[in-house]
Amino acid sequence: MKKFELVGKGINLILGDNVLAVLSDVPLNTVSSAFHNGGGVKKTKAILNVEVLKSCSDQYLHDNPEPYITDSARKFGLEESFIGMVTAAAVQNFSLVSKRNGELAVSVIATAADNEGNTCNFAESAGEPIDIQVHEGTINIIVVIDGNPTESCLVGTLITVTEAKMAALRELDVRSRASGDEATGTVTDAIVVAETNRGAPIVYGGPASELGQLVGYCTRKAVKEAVTKANEFMPSRSIKERLRERHLSIAKLASELSKVNDLKVDEQTLAKILESEPLFALLVLAAANMDEDFKKGLLPSELSNVDAVSERFGGLVLEATKSASIPPASKVDYDSVDLPPFTKSVLINLVRSALSKEKTGNLK
Repeated sequence: MKKFELVGKGINLILGDNVLAVLSDVPLNTVSSAFHNGGGVKKTKAILNVEVLKSCSDQYLHDNPEPYITDSARKFGLEESFIGMVTAAAVQNFSLVSKRNGELAVSVIATAADNEGNTCNFAESAGEPIDIQVHEGTINIIVVIDGNPTESCLVGTLITVTEAKMAALRELDVRSRASGDEATGTVTDAIVVAETNRGAPIVYGGPASELGQLVGYCTRKAVKEAVTKANEFMPSRSIKERLRERHLSIAKLASELSKVNDLKVDEQTLAKILESEPLFALLVLAAANMDEDFKKGLLPSELSNVDAVSERFGGLVLEATKSASIPPASKVDYDSVDLPPFTKSVLINLVRSALSKEKTGNLK
């Protein structure tokens, strides 16, 4: 087993087998959404984050989770007094971030991903329709505060943790697998906030408070580190991956573009075009971001004529690729393609330019 010191005297983080455990010499006050012994404000000396091994099926775990977590807890000699969460993430890939400000200090431990190491495949955006049969993957967060927050402050701190988690996902552009929108978390996230009950009472835990700023900083950093430790996730992932996460796969784009008479392009050719020039990827990603603002109703009033503006935006491709001599696509061509307006315009002109250069042997 490996041991790591946390803020607060006598509190350690222990990593052993498939369990990541916060163990304290004295009882900690906690508030949590953990399914085992969680809920409300409770005292405990142990907080467990238990990894679901591949040998345990998702359906079995959700039908009967208690035996699995209690059996894992016995490795630490624990019975029923602990607070427990489960995760599909490999617990050895946890992230630990601590920060102190005078007498007040915070440690945050986060795990993220599913049991295949994927991060984007299980994300969701709260408020959207979600129909998921398999519940693999989660983001679990444990916060340890060496201080004395009131009960209401603990609840406020839990809200701050949630906001910081969402900010971390936004920074990494993690997307909902259900809609392609910006993710707010996963369907099985859990949070435990614990405190040592030492020092003067702390009333406020919001993002602007002293405690909230420490918690927000540590949570945001820990979640980002945990997500990027997942094997299949890279912040600098390719334009192909960024589009797929938005539900704009290369296969879908190629299929729609081929509805234009002179743009018979297959998936491999479109991928080659997007990879051939960094400017192409930049324009397509910019277009996708504009389409997202359009979907949300965030386009500035100066851009109210979306059809006209998006077509002009797509025309920049012809100028940038020195293909201004190519006649503009017709309205019939635009109307035949079922894609968001800015992405559609950019891709139509991009592919027309690239295919024209391919004929002359100038496509990289």
